[in-house]
Amino acid sequence: MRPEIRNNYSTQEVADIYHSPLLSLVYQAATVHRQFHNANEVQKCTLLSVKTGGCPEDCAYCPQAARYHTDVKNHGLLPKETVLDAAQKAKASGSSRFCMGAAWREVRDNRDFDKVLDMVHDINDLGLEVCCTLGMVTEEQAQKLSDAGVYAYNHNIDTSEENYSNIISTRNFDDRLRTLENVRKTKMTVCSGGIVGLGETDEDRIHMLQTLANMEKHPESVPINALVAVEGTPLENQKPVDTWTMVRMIASARILMPESMVRLSAGRLSMSEEAQAMCFMAGANSIFTGEKLLTTPNPEYDDDMKMFDTLGLVAMPSSKEAASV
Repeated sequence: MRPEIRNNYSTQEVADIYHSPLLSLVYQAATVHRQFHNANEVQKCTLLSVKTGGCPEDCAYCPQAARYHTDVKNHGLLPKETVLDAAQKAKASGSSRFCMGAAWREVRDNRDFDKVLDMVHDINDLGLEVCCTLGMVTEEQAQKLSDAGVYAYNHNIDTSEENYSNIISTRNFDDRLRTLENVRKTKMTVCSGGIVGLGETDEDRIHMLQTLANMEKHPESVPINALVAVEGTPLENQKPVDTWTMVRMIASARILMPESMVRLSAGRLSMSEEAQAMCFMAGANSIFTGEKLLTTPNPEYDDDMKMFDTLGLVAMPSSKEAASV
């Protein structure tokens, strides 16, 4: 029997799941995963930075912050033709979702936002799910994105509310939740997760998962990122998170949010094929493909396809393709 979908987990309940004996946790997560999803299907997504660098925020993990000295080269909004060409290549490589990221603190009602809305229209015509991650949005801006055809809006909560000010000071945790509430008022789906390896405690990870799982409606997509420490950022010397912590996070997210897509996101380049296989076993069913995730490196496409072949995984069709069958 399928477990019920809940939105009222206590901290202790989440902690009990997270701290379960590892193999028992993975078994429980794999069971839940098979009750709600095709375990051999993994959604392939492509993420493109359409505006890079120069961000006024001070997120300690991010090489695009203007105040840090990193190797990231700033560029303004890419021409529509360049973005559409990238979207066409993404579709040809089997991606069903194309995500556009811009290093903005918040969306502003200006010419660049209008250009993004225009790009959304054309990418939709390719049959791809369009995702955007553009920073904070008002209710009116969220509605414009929804009307343009954005399928999903990404806005990660990053870490626990208690740890948030240790990582970011230029906005607060409630700012993140307010944007997610604005997105939820539209037809867009919500993509929101966090980053593991920021120097947080297990309690922080538990509270982050609890925040996501106790939203009025679970995010349809939950990215679990492993920090990619970048030289020039405050977290440049942070030690990589271990595989088993990632597995625990993936498995716990799967149990707490059974219907959500759980995305094994940043940090895969440092994970072995065996480590990624454990994450898929624990309930991950989405990855980003392509050489970069915004500005950080990602596994080569051919390596991912070899891994898919080894594990017997297949690309998930887009919701648009499924609706047309």
